Amino acid sequence: MQFNSASMASLRDRFEHALTPAAYRSYLAEFLSTFFFVFAATGSAMASRNISPESPMVDPSGLVATAIATAFELSAAVYVAVNVSGGHLNPAVTFGMVIGGHISIPLAIFYWISQMVGSIFACMLLRFLTVSQNVPVHEIPDEMTGFGASILEGVMTFALVYTVFAAGDPRRGAFGTIGPLVIGLIQGANVLALGPFTGGSMNPAYSFGLGMVGGSFKNQAVYWIGPMIGAGLASVVYDNVVFPAQSPEDAVRGVTDGIRV
Repeated sequence: MQFNSASMASLRDRFEHALTPAAYRSYLAEFLSTFFFVFAATGSAMASRNISPESPMVDPSGLVATAIATAFELSAAVYVAVNVSGGHLNPAVTFGMVIGGHISIPLAIFYWISQMVGSIFACMLLRFLTVSQNVPVHEIPDEMTGFGASILEGVMTFALVYTVFAAGDPRRGAFGTIGPLVIGLIQGANVLALGPFTGGSMNPAYSFGLGMVGGSFKNQAVYWIGPMIGAGLASVVYDNVVFPAQSPEDAVRGVTDGIRV
């Protein structure tokens, strides 16, 4: 009984920092920014498909338009959330932060929930407002295997999360306008490069929202396994190989001043 009481107390202590006013603000920031990002990224794909009957990932002009909208909106969404929640907007980014020890697991769980709910709400609103259109889901070509698609998503997410770590590293200076911009640029470049093959998701919450509202979870595992592995590897490589911490203070990249690991 004593062991159970100690375990419960330990569990309560672990979750205590995830149930503070600062933490609640960070969850709201993640919800809103993920909503903004998915709304613009999905809306641009739907608009391109409305103009051209071809898939926006097949039509060159649609692909470019979707990549640009994705890059711009991600930059803006990260910028408005970064000082509150860190501007993750992506379960893979949050997972990379967990692997690197920059965010706790309880906090990450609530981040993932906020991100997925934000994505679902954005897709639902688009589905409701554009009555004649279906929300496009992320999918892979028939000739591509799920394993190959997972590798592509993993490589793209590795580049994205590595960029997030580099852009947000306090040892490089203040996280100003240029940080969110370069994060948006790498996302847009990846969509241009590999969008026709996997949809260029790099974001499990994004794909989950599309699948939930679009009514298809085919190959959904591709958009979770690949990005999570890529994010974890990016965290390990950046923090332990390329730019290792020189002191305990260097290793702390808290979400806000009130939320630390």
